[in-house]
Amino acid sequence: MGAVRFAGYAAIFHHADRGGDVMLPGALVAAEAVPLLWQHGGRPIGVIETLAEDARGVRVIGRIDADAPARLVAAGAVTGLSFGFRVRRARTMRHRVIEAADLIEVSVVAQPMQALARIHAVEDG
Repeated sequence: MGAVRFAGYAAIFHHADRGGDVMLPGALVAAEAVPLLWQHGGRPIGVIETLAEDARGVRVIGRIDADAPARLVAAGAVTGLSFGFRVRRARTMRHRVIEAADLIEVSVVAQPMQALARIHAVEDG
């Protein structure tokens, strides 16, 4: 199978994830090149073409070049997105509210920590 392009949200603002973290708008600071990983590990499976905030969260457009992940995403078998981060500033209220964090990576995952962080569009790349 060839490459697959996708669009989705890696982070959703103001919604607690399964770990109790709430991400605020403007909290994530990305390095120039953020890798696209499979299940938070290994070597990159493709590239992130666009990474930007909007009113809902952190929107990602990417391309998956690795054959097995591309097939699973194209078939709709894996639809989750997630991200790795290092907290720089947070406050604890009912949840841990992330005010500033370094974005380390974005991952395509089977079970995202944030249930709303999903791939919502897929096309042949």
